[in-house]
Amino acid sequence: MNISHQKVDDVNANIKVELAPEDYNPSVDKAIKEQAKKAKLPGFRPGMVPTGHIRRTYGKAILFDEINKVVNDKIAEYIGDNKLEVLGQPLPLDSDADAQYNWDFKDTFSFTYEIGLAPEFAIPFTKETAFTAYDIKADEETLAERIKNLRRSYGKMTNPEVSEEGDVLYATLKQDKEEGLEQTASVRTDIIEDAKIKKSLVGLKKDDSVKIDVKKAFKVADLARILSITEEEATALDVTKFELTVKNINRLEESDLNQEFFDKLFPAGEVTKEEEFKAKVKEEVENLFKQNADQKLRNDMYTFGMDKVDVQFPEAFLKKWLKATNPNISDEELEEGFADFLSNLKWTIIENRVVTANSLEVKYDEVINLAKERIYAQIKMYNINEEPTDEQLNQFAVQLLQDREQANRLFEEAKALKVFEYLKENVTLNAEEIQYLDFEKLEK
Repeated sequence: MNISHQKVDDVNANIKVELAPEDYNPSVDKAIKEQAKKAKLPGFRPGMVPTGHIRRTYGKAILFDEINKVVNDKIAEYIGDNKLEVLGQPLPLDSDADAQYNWDFKDTFSFTYEIGLAPEFAIPFTKETAFTAYDIKADEETLAERIKNLRRSYGKMTNPEVSEEGDVLYATLKQDKEEGLEQTASVRTDIIEDAKIKKSLVGLKKDDSVKIDVKKAFKVADLARILSITEEEATALDVTKFELTVKNINRLEESDLNQEFFDKLFPAGEVTKEEEFKAKVKEEVENLFKQNADQKLRNDMYTFGMDKVDVQFPEAFLKKWLKATNPNISDEELEEGFADFLSNLKWTIIENRVVTANSLEVKYDEVINLAKERIYAQIKMYNINEEPTDEQLNQFAVQLLQDREQANRLFEEAKALKVFEYLKENVTLNAEEIQYLDFEKLEK
């Protein structure tokens, strides 16, 4: 067997494989014997079909399959041995389709495959590369909003006679045309975008009516939900004036700052005073802000890396590969998403180079722990007082990782975290304290 590769340019190459009969016949003979043992054919006892009969009847199909396996295995082995950083998967050269073979177990076969190569570049991150690491502090306005939300979450529902801003109106919405849409739904006044419309819903009583332009009042997704129609139907509404008639007013009253409320949020007796409660909330909020700061740092590193690495990709090959692996994708869809595909590919290669150059390793325990973190956060989102045991989290994590797609996603996430932690230790970080509202302006 001869196998070699030749560069077409810096990011494209061809791999040529030549197979003599002695290279593939052992695999073919073995496959024929296995087929003979399994075959159930009229006139033969199970497992007693002669190999000669299998060779005459199915030989060419088995030969074709086994040559494919041998070629694919040898190409994969060759790529690994020669440390070729291949993008996508090797694709058979179109000109090979014209080759004529007898398929009689005596042919010498020659196959050529196209491969795309990752471009060469230096890792752009060094100790001289500087980034800002923000220490985000909670301002009074942000703390007050968080406390308000917590009190509302554990508050009680009342039905006042007159509506105020922030109430939920249980109302009928009727389109201003003959045989128009009519739907009864809960309308949250806090999600209304138009200030004039929001003001018109204050001071209403049961059976009061007001006309509103629903396109100005709501985002498309909210409007579709309220009217029980699709987002496409909501976007295409011909008449957007609706009459809103109040049937009931719902108001969520904030919980009192008392011991019962504190014990719902924290272990019993841990917080007994309003000052302690506010300090706990501040600590919780600022811990969440650390995630915002980390995400900002990751985004800054991403932007820096993407700007510094200016390379060409084997675009024609990659488009051909994407079409081969996604036969239902249209040319328009391919072109529309190709720029994003290249961006993701570029950052993936940067991450992989950091991993390889520094012998970083993602361990199974790290993926398990990440899965447990994600599961814990999901549980707490739906029930803040539920506290799953480590054993339960382990069990859930193992079940989650049995799904290959989820396992791959978590592995990639763990790898990204590993690269991020490495970069934080190996670039220059300049600490800067900042108020949350100022940080939000930075993000915008």
